[in-house]
Amino acid sequence: MAITRSGLIGPILYGALFVIVLPACLISWAKATAGVVRLPAYQCPLAGILLIVLAVVLMSSGVVALHRYGGGLPMNPFPPPRFVDRSIYHYIGQPIYIGFVMLCAGVALFSGSASGLWLVTPAVGAGTAALVIGHERPDLRRRFGESVRSPLLSLPHASDQEPAIWDRIAFGLLVLLPWTIAYEAVQFMGVPRDAVSSHMPFEHAWPVIVWTEIPYASVYVLVFVTPFIARTTRVLRHMAITALVATAIVSIIYLTVPLIAPPRPFNLENLLGRMLAEEQAFNHTVAAFPAFHVLWALIAASAWPAGRPRLCALLWALVIAASCVTTGMHSIADVAFVLVLFPLLNRYDRLWSALRTGTERLANSWREWRFGPVRVIVHGIYPVIAAFVGVVVAGMLAGPSQTGGVLIVAAGSLAGAGLWAQWLEGSPALLRPFGFYGGLAGGILGAFAAALLGYDLWLLLAAYAVGVPWIQALGRLRCLVQGCCHGSHAPEKIGIRYQHPRSRVTQIAGLAGVPLHPTPLYSILANLVTGVLLARLWSFSVPPTFVLGMYLLLNGFARFVEESYRAEPQTPVIRGLHIYHWFAIASVLAGIVLSGIKSSIPAQLFHVPNLRMLAYALGIAACAGFALGVDFPASNRRFARLAAVGPLERVHALDDNAEENSVAAMQPKQSS
Repeated sequence: MAITRSGLIGPILYGALFVIVLPACLISWAKATAGVVRLPAYQCPLAGILLIVLAVVLMSSGVVALHRYGGGLPMNPFPPPRFVDRSIYHYIGQPIYIGFVMLCAGVALFSGSASGLWLVTPAVGAGTAALVIGHERPDLRRRFGESVRSPLLSLPHASDQEPAIWDRIAFGLLVLLPWTIAYEAVQFMGVPRDAVSSHMPFEHAWPVIVWTEIPYASVYVLVFVTPFIARTTRVLRHMAITALVATAIVSIIYLTVPLIAPPRPFNLENLLGRMLAEEQAFNHTVAAFPAFHVLWALIAASAWPAGRPRLCALLWALVIAASCVTTGMHSIADVAFVLVLFPLLNRYDRLWSALRTGTERLANSWREWRFGPVRVIVHGIYPVIAAFVGVVVAGMLAGPSQTGGVLIVAAGSLAGAGLWAQWLEGSPALLRPFGFYGGLAGGILGAFAAALLGYDLWLLLAAYAVGVPWIQALGRLRCLVQGCCHGSHAPEKIGIRYQHPRSRVTQIAGLAGVPLHPTPLYSILANLVTGVLLARLWSFSVPPTFVLGMYLLLNGFARFVEESYRAEPQTPVIRGLHIYHWFAIASVLAGIVLSGIKSSIPAQLFHVPNLRMLAYALGIAACAGFALGVDFPASNRRFARLAAVGPLERVHALDDNAEENSVAAMQPKQSS
């Protein structure tokens, strides 16, 4: 009986964490961040109640199905022993998580909480997506293998079969619904205060041709009919992925590029005029650049059967594009940008192939030059650029009065990156590693040290929070060349191959020529998105602590997913997760706490960098380039070498004991 009771303690505590502690924390977070960012409050008790009821039904159905058919409960540390694809899981893959996100949105709508709707709910959605992609999905495949099957509501498979009714329904729920939510969210946020019209001066004098409301509105017919016209699941899948990628990219543009398209006035003479007026009033001039109206028309037209049907659909799409201008709903720039963007989105597979090929070439571009005992490695140029850009960005945001503090934080970050990696992963084989979280910790300690000297702690940290994504994105180019942060086995069309004998992939992991996930590329893309969003957030004059919190939150989500595709053999493993998974979770929690702390908004958001700041940036860049791109290959001292001495050997100069220690240090460290 004692064993049974002790075995229940873990599940009970885990259940309490997600049933009691997590909701309480989310409510506290919504209250703490209320008013921190000017977000529109929207209260609709009826919609909130409906969402709450539907959420409870979904979550309850999922729990019951896991208990009845899986023999367990929805607990990652104590997963059900059997894979469940019956009951609600036959239709939806993640009913509990979807229900929980809906529950958060329902409570926010019921209570009228702006933070709950615009901050907590999206964060919960991103967090659950990161958990599924970064842990649960790989774990299911690892435990159940071929038994894992997709639910009915999934993207269609790439085959030449005719789409089933569920494929078409799934398109509506998984593609059209997310786009509608994203579009409406941008609409409800309203016109930003720094908005600029995308209309060129001469467009204001153009008359509105009211009857063209007919082709303008016909896009809804085209989009909703197309899933039923697509002849194969391959075509429907391509349309779905193109639309989802477009939704993600264009939503980021809507949030970060303050271009609007104020509608041109016209006389309300008939029914079409009244229809057009209603549509103009509904759209609020935002979410106009680029014109998703045109983008949807082109995406749909490309899915029609080849030949005359597709030609007719493309002509239909072009007429819709013209009507966007003649109705005054969009500017020429809105439409023209789509005509440039669509070919890239519609060939997302070719775009990815080009990115993958370029990444693979960079990963095998090692060059080195010897100057006596000194070796200069080509990848040192990337930390030089990264450090210079990051320090300049931080200096521009923090201002001239904080220049000394900017330098102290940069120095602390560089020192922390080297010391942390040596302590956590250091070994003779790893030579001179550098760790991101060590740099983060060193930068934070540097900021506290600067605060003791009179500099603004929160302003320094927030300024670097905006700059760090650019530092990390550029720094990952070095990772590719050196072979650190490399991925695990990947499908041929996704993975890249490391061939150069100097790379850590060949020297330490022994994975030369094996297709691996390009995890540095994943990190670069995630950091570019984070950097753009944070730069835009800074322009809204929000408290520095909120900016810092959002950086830690976004970085934590991205790193959790990225870590699941990484495979450095020396990374410690704790309770089934890489140690960096746990750091990513800690980053999310820290971001939540910091975003609710009040801090003073700087009087001036941007400053022109002065010569002193540029000199400091060049100095830090030189130090970073030396630390990460210059070594002494003949020396056996700690920190002396960045890579092995010979072309195919691991480390020639090590004695036997050191080599044994190296092998031991490379083994994953298990902890209970």
